[in-house]
Amino acid sequence: MDTDQELAPAVASIIAAARERGGGDERVSVAHARSLPAALSAAAAAGRAPVIAEIKPTSPTTESERTDDPVALARAMVEGGAAALSVLTEPAHFGGSAENLRRVRAAVDVPVIRKDFILHERQLDVVESDVVLLIARFLEDSLEAMLEAARARGFQVLVEVHDRAELDRAIAAGASIVGVNNRDLGRLVVDRETFGRLAPHAPGDTTLIAESGIATAAQVRAMRRAGADGLLIGSAIMDGDVETNTRRLTTATETTE
Repeated sequence: MDTDQELAPAVASIIAAARERGGGDERVSVAHARSLPAALSAAAAAGRAPVIAEIKPTSPTTESERTDDPVALARAMVEGGAAALSVLTEPAHFGGSAENLRRVRAAVDVPVIRKDFILHERQLDVVESDVVLLIARFLEDSLEAMLEAARARGFQVLVEVHDRAELDRAIAAGASIVGVNNRDLGRLVVDRETFGRLAPHAPGDTTLIAESGIATAAQVRAMRRAGADGLLIGSAIMDGDVETNTRRLTTATETTE
């Protein structure tokens, strides 16, 4: 299938750029990956909403741009209660870099996800992280092989899905951490009901992450009630004081209502 079919122009541009990007010269080996499921569970046990705060300098769905030191942002997010961090390494459309991730991971003690559009195995060998993102839509024929390649390097793997067919394929390929993106790739429209529709179809031992469109305490609580083990939040944290925004969302538990 042509993965560019029915993609929003911004997404098609991202994928075209990703196809042209190379990978690392040497195979990455992650010796001691910090456990994302354990970090999310620990946050929930401590009474915090298990938020994965995303360092995202810019994106095609926002007009704003942050030029702050990513290490300062990361430390502020952790101070605000983030259970884990996600760092964009896609350069052309999100302003990210492998160096940002390398510096952030060295500065914090929570799990760090590398968020990028990874299409072939060599692109896994760019930088060490605790978790690497694989997007099911763009790995239709190679998802299982890419999962195995990532795990062989020591990465945990977050597989992102957008619909039931992608969820089923991710589970069949062996995914144990699944992100359900509420934003479709065709119109870039957020439908927060997407997570609730897909969550019941995942095995009970799957770590489920709700992604996109989460900006308020009420939305955090709704996603948790729908079965989210973690919540990946970018723009709502990056737009303003990141420590304050992170704390506002990590303290959005049922007992605060």
